[in-house]
Amino acid sequence: MPQPTQVTAAEISRLAGVTRATVSNWRRRHPDFPAPSGGTETSPAYDLDAVRAWLSARGQLPASSPADDLRTALRTSAPDLAHRSRLLPLVVAASRVADSEVEKAVGLPDDQLSAWAAKTSRSYAVDIPGIGSLTGQPDAAQVLRALLRCVDEVGAAQTLEVLAEGEIGDGKAGGAYRTPPPVADLMAELLAGPGEPYPDRVFDPACGVGGLLLAAAGRGAHELYGQDAVGVFAAQAAARLAVQAGGTKAQVQVGDSMRDDAFPTLAADAVLCTPPYGHREWGHEDLAYDPRWVFGLPPKGESELAWLQHCLAHLTPGGRAVLLMPPGAAFRPSGRRIRAEMVRSGALRAIVALPVGVAQPLHIGLQLWLLERPHPQATLPPTVLMVDSAGTGTTDTRDTPDRRSTLDWPAVRSAALDAWHEFDRHPDNYDPVAGVARAVPVVDLLDEAVDLSPARHVRAAPVAAKPDELAEMAYELRSRLRLAANGLVALSGGHTWPPAGADPRSWRTATVADLLRGAALTLLRAPAAIRGSSPALQDSELPRTLTARDVVSRRPASGAGEEERSDEDVTIEAGDVILPEMLHEGVSTARVADARDAGHLLGRHLHLLRPDPARLDPWFLAGFLAAEDNLSAASSGTTVVRVDPRRLRIPLLPLDEQQRYGKAFRQLHALRVAVDIANRLADETARTLAAGLTGGALLPPEGSR
Repeated sequence: MPQPTQVTAAEISRLAGVTRATVSNWRRRHPDFPAPSGGTETSPAYDLDAVRAWLSARGQLPASSPADDLRTALRTSAPDLAHRSRLLPLVVAASRVADSEVEKAVGLPDDQLSAWAAKTSRSYAVDIPGIGSLTGQPDAAQVLRALLRCVDEVGAAQTLEVLAEGEIGDGKAGGAYRTPPPVADLMAELLAGPGEPYPDRVFDPACGVGGLLLAAAGRGAHELYGQDAVGVFAAQAAARLAVQAGGTKAQVQVGDSMRDDAFPTLAADAVLCTPPYGHREWGHEDLAYDPRWVFGLPPKGESELAWLQHCLAHLTPGGRAVLLMPPGAAFRPSGRRIRAEMVRSGALRAIVALPVGVAQPLHIGLQLWLLERPHPQATLPPTVLMVDSAGTGTTDTRDTPDRRSTLDWPAVRSAALDAWHEFDRHPDNYDPVAGVARAVPVVDLLDEAVDLSPARHVRAAPVAAKPDELAEMAYELRSRLRLAANGLVALSGGHTWPPAGADPRSWRTATVADLLRGAALTLLRAPAAIRGSSPALQDSELPRTLTARDVVSRRPASGAGEEERSDEDVTIEAGDVILPEMLHEGVSTARVADARDAGHLLGRHLHLLRPDPARLDPWFLAGFLAAEDNLSAASSGTTVVRVDPRRLRIPLLPLDEQQRYGKAFRQLHALRVAVDIANRLADETARTLAAGLTGGALLPPEGSR
């Protein structure tokens, strides 16, 4: 007899489309909420059917989608990874047969459906590595029926995503990361210029789930080869290529490309690869005399340079490779000798430095290395293209101090492609782009350090500024600085702030915990794990994530968000009061969310207090929450000082009196904003004038001493 399906509180929140806090409230306030039927005391589990019935009776059960039904069915079946992998051939098969046949199969009895699935998927299983055949077991009919419905209604590609949930993510697996689609598309496009034929045979020796190979297929590659050491990655890659790269010859194998190359004789027209980062166990001891090391045996800590030579070994003469590399590979002393040999041989054609956060790991700026296997009779190139796109496409709101510096990915992409295509056409006569791209002579790269970091060579190049243009820029900055200073003077003057009397006022106060119990406030936190891709790659229309740094710096939300929202995400509303969890140098600030913040997501290390507007004024609340003596009494720790918001105290005043104080706190906020503007403009003006003086473009003002 099948066991009843159990779900956790997190799964109930996803099922009902509410937050986990709401589920917790249901458990406490509704005696008829289903009792736990399993799990542990700290993480109870509930019978799915009982939860569905309870939610349905209260109108809290939204209409389910085919993807949701498949997720539920997968939870009722064997949850192991091998089981899900064995479903991949059925997804491929269902995408190839007629829709009417899939619909007919869904209506079959359980035993016949299982037999049909096993027979139909058998021929496709041979193309997906590392999995067993799907057995015709009648007890698997529930998940098979849900899978076929999902393929029929939302497509095979989305069904593969559901199967990968919980098994394949954007996190690392042994130093390997999933390449974001925009970066994969850029890498694929760099392989051929406009009007040039696209490479026919493309190889990825660390293919992951096949994103780079799919990007190459979309550009016109006809033969795709991939290998990955993680079996589930390779299986997903094979299934994705079968579903999304129709008309191509695709072959994916499981195995360690370094130690057990599945394609030892393959000579590809092009290679795309995101090698595992910082992987020390790549085979340094076992492969000391491997013929792939044409530039020398890579040190144990330089696994990326080993992968680079592995990629070059699989290229035909004149073939090109694009690798997504960590910045350390360009300057670490241990790799100096290999970098020098690579530059001397002409194998390195360009390095493009990408902005921080375009791909995992998000805290460093990755680089694209463009390589070419030298032809024996070809003339060695005299230069290497260096592109620094870190500041390309940066936009800011100059009239506000909390401007959001965001990276316009189309501008970054355009800068990289334009520079490379122009350099590829005219390598001996490339016109540099000031501050962005420069063709560096090989002899300049072969110094003692052999530092190939683009910023070193692009930004270090002198940029000639015309004196009249620099003088006009300086005049504009000085004018804006004067306006900011006038605004600061106006805000600091005005009404007097009278004394309260001979003694300070005293109030009856309540803690935030008291206000929470009285429903005057709601306290919310972000989920423990924030999903997100890079800000540079995010659609400007999508909600962003407000970070603790944004609150401290009084700038708009700058963190990444996701197109697909989690049920646990906290969406900011106008009037919310946001307080950082940790004190910075003993002080903190409370932010009152406005229309600019509304709709964005709350980030980690932040407390969000949502006041009842009929009982609490948000600016009044923010002002007293951020009072230094209040924070000091409610904080703990020495090195890292954390605030317990429930211990903060708020005066109990009538709403009209709160609004008077709130107006004053709003004025103080405007004063701080004006100071930030003036400070930023003063710094920018001084730097511009100093650069003009030291660069010879400006003269000291007349009469200066």
